[in-house]
Amino acid sequence: QVQLVESGGGVVTAGGSLRLSCAASGRTSSSYTMAWFRQAPGKEREFVAGISRSGSSTSYVDSVKGRFTISKDNAKNTVFLQMNSLKPEDTAVYYCAARPSLWVRSEEYEYDYWGQGTQVTVSS
Repeated sequence: QVQLVESGGGVVTAGGSLRLSCAASGRTSSSYTMAWFRQAPGKEREFVAGISRSGSSTSYVDSVKGRFTISKDNAKNTVFLQMNSLKPEDTAVYYCAARPSLWVRSEEYEYDYWGQGTQVTVSS
């Protein structure tokens, strides 16, 4: 089993940047495919980005391609989401998730473990 704790959220003006972190405890992050999801007020939770267990493969939702970068540091059991050129529509609670499998999936039900979420607010 793994426990996930997100950090790095906050308030930023449009065009700014934030870096989210997800620290994994229990089993190491190298045992899991990791992903970031987000949920905006009144909307369903959506897949944002994922990175395979080996770190060799990444996937992004179209709306963040070219602006967000997911990475992992297995030595530190931490996954990162670098968010640049932020827009007001990126405002949401961001969740880290893990699945004990090789490859990224974008469906919420594919992930077994979840963090508590961190709020990101982008003002215009």
